[in-house]
Amino acid sequence: MKKLIAFFFLFSLSVAFGQNQKIYANTTDTLNIIADNFIGYDQFAFYYYIKDDVLHKTKGKESLQYKNPSLGKITKVDIQNPLKIVVFYENFNVAILLDNQLNEIQKVNFSENTIPITVSAIGIASQNRLWVYNILDQQIGLFDYIKNDYKTISTSFPESLKYYQTDFNTFYWIDNKNNWYSCDIFGKIKTRGKTPDFDVIEIINESQYIYSKNNALFFEDLEKKQKHEIEISKKTFKNFYYKDQILSIFTSEGIINYKITTP
Repeated sequence: MKKLIAFFFLFSLSVAFGQNQKIYANTTDTLNIIADNFIGYDQFAFYYYIKDDVLHKTKGKESLQYKNPSLGKITKVDIQNPLKIVVFYENFNVAILLDNQLNEIQKVNFSENTIPITVSAIGIASQNRLWVYNILDQQIGLFDYIKNDYKTISTSFPESLKYYQTDFNTFYWIDNKNNWYSCDIFGKIKTRGKTPDFDVIEIINESQYIYSKNNALFFEDLEKKQKHEIEISKKTFKNFYYKDQILSIFTSEGIINYKITTP
């Protein structure tokens, strides 16, 4: 019996120790840019950022820009598909689709749709569609920008969106009570769990995310019930972006890339 108690005591200590272990980040390179917001980078190593409501795309000496002053402030940029970049102007309820040279492919004015849509969240989805959160009915929908067709796929949300993130097949969101949900393209909603309070957060997959609070960075896995602080050299930053074990920290001086290994 004593051996059994000792075993559980040591096991609980090992779990607690594992949850408190830090993830150490190694600096790989830096990029000196002056920006208002850092979007991220694509699979071709192009970096995207916004300065004075102009979208910039850059790699080495190659630099492209897109601006549309008539639509005002850029609210959201989705770069998941570099051949169809989505630039959203919430104040005008308009999304612009760009090609890889930042040329305008298509303009989608949701106010002109036969079904009333006022968009507050957007992202590119599969099969020529856009994820849309329609604030008028507080529901998620899919908008086919080729057929100009809109379809609601979810029920109304009881709470407002605090954060959202999309990929081609999933719409993730965290409500104002820090409850985390997902919705697939068929409208199936799942409860993922509850996140801690955060300043910035990025969802990695269905159970993992990285978040910052008071300039401290954390990696958390809800499925494994593990939480690790990420140790970086920069103690103050505006934003971050994570992709394929590279953590990009956006500061007032530019971008610092770190190599990290998540558990």
